[in-house]
Amino acid sequence: MSSSNLLEGKVAIITGCSRGIGHAIMETFAKNGATVYAVDLMEGSMDDLASDSIIPCYFDITDTKAIIALVQRVKKEQGKIDILVNNAGIMLDALISMVTDAQIQKTFEVNVFAMMHFIQYVSKIMRRQKSGSIVNAASIMGISGNYAQMVYAASKGAVIALTKSAAKELAQDGIRVNAVAPGTINTSLLQSTPKETLNQIKSRIYFGELGTPEEVANAYLFLASDMSSYISGQVLGVDGMMVN
Repeated sequence: MSSSNLLEGKVAIITGCSRGIGHAIMETFAKNGATVYAVDLMEGSMDDLASDSIIPCYFDITDTKAIIALVQRVKKEQGKIDILVNNAGIMLDALISMVTDAQIQKTFEVNVFAMMHFIQYVSKIMRRQKSGSIVNAASIMGISGNYAQMVYAASKGAVIALTKSAAKELAQDGIRVNAVAPGTINTSLLQSTPKETLNQIKSRIYFGELGTPEEVANAYLFLASDMSSYISGQVLGVDGMMVN
């Protein structure tokens, strides 16, 4: 996405920004005029990108006190919060017989509970403004499921359900809540995947190629901007027409 003024003057919080899709969302939003508070767990991972448009913030999103502190900081420094992108997440795959309580707990703490807390505290600011856009990271796996991904798929299914519920509750305050459901995206996490496995994945995608982080980021840009001013409670698939 080339630079434009789609988010000119907007203030955004984005989680999981150090790499992959989150990194692309952060850069796309900044190029489109937003001031981005870029959250990630990896200390120092975005220091070289720090600017007036990108403000690195390092903490564990499962720490609710840290979430509250960030929301208070952004409100104090900017006077408002226009956009929240809940992108951060983890994927701990395992066959059903091998799933552990620790995997379940950690996956839901990061993918669901932290998202709920961000929505809870950011929406307090947005309600006073009577405006705001919240975009959550779902997944095609949360819609169709996948082999050996019961826990991850369940967490993303929960994201879809909480997105639709929050959209209904917050609509009266002018706050939109949507989700993006990517398919298989060509991020660094896929670099170690065997070529044969990648070819099998591509064979299930009608477009015939993996998606790029930038293509996913453009979907977030659309839902965060005023271009989607009458859209809420929706799940936008970005999967190249992938079938399972």
